[in-house]
Amino acid sequence: MADDVYDLRGLNCPLPVLKAKKRLAAMAPGSRLWLETTDPLAIIDIPAFCAEDGHRLMATEEQPGCHRFLIERG
Repeated sequence: MADDVYDLRGLNCPLPVLKAKKRLAAMAPGSRLWLETTDPLAIIDIPAFCAEDGHRLMATEEQPGCHRFLIERG
């Protein structure tokens, strides 16, 4: 089963974290979600959010024009 992708490009802090938090809350524990964001602060905010909320940051990728984060819901 492919991991879901949540496109948060074009949104600035704090919206990517707030929207990710809401989306992950609706998912089953152990589910995975890719976040795509253009917010330059996401490289700090997303790992901090995962640590605070008990999610696992599985991967971080820099792609042309955006960053991607694979999160496993805790």
